[in-house]
Amino acid sequence: MCRFVQILWQQFKTHQTPFAEKAPMVQIPSRDITLEEFLKLPETKPASEYIDGQIIQKPMPQGKHSTIQTELSTTINVILKPQQIARAFSELRCTFGGRSTVPDISVFTWSKIPRDENGEVANLFFIPPDWTIEILSPEQSQTKVTKNILHCLHHGTQMGWLIDPDEQTVFVYFPGQQLEVFDKPEQKLPVPSFANELHLSVGNLFGWLLE
Repeated sequence: MCRFVQILWQQFKTHQTPFAEKAPMVQIPSRDITLEEFLKLPETKPASEYIDGQIIQKPMPQGKHSTIQTELSTTINVILKPQQIARAFSELRCTFGGRSTVPDISVFTWSKIPRDENGEVANLFFIPPDWTIEILSPEQSQTKVTKNILHCLHHGTQMGWLIDPDEQTVFVYFPGQQLEVFDKPEQKLPVPSFANELHLSVGNLFGWLLE
């Protein structure tokens, strides 16, 4: 009898009871939803994006991603915000062209920043950023992120950056032009014309990871 109890206890600890098998995981079929339906859903953490009728949740930012995002947003704002040239926003939902995405950094020229009746920055942005910046996470699909950048460019964004911290490479996208790749520390990174006062090299950008 004691031996039988010991066996039951061991099976209980390993979740392998003799009385019932584990229930299989149930997968609920997904269905396309409208953009209007998506925008009524509660926000998630990390943020979810609406792309081609599907909801896709972004990965949780890790150390390299978070460091570059924080430092780059701050640097852009230090240079451009005091003169009311432009402003960088982190993790801001932008809804336009049938998609609702959350770029890691969205930069808007000052006159285009949506404002409410009090003159304050609005909560909802239904326009594309003037400069969109994405930072690739290890488990993130580069193809999906690239498609988001191209979607922005198609709707009026002046420039897109895709930063790959693991490869220490920046892919720069221009409307109607060939992609350019920057992977040498001494290379100066191109910026939109409104941000000409911002001077950053590849070495500067990834040097933040050593600080």
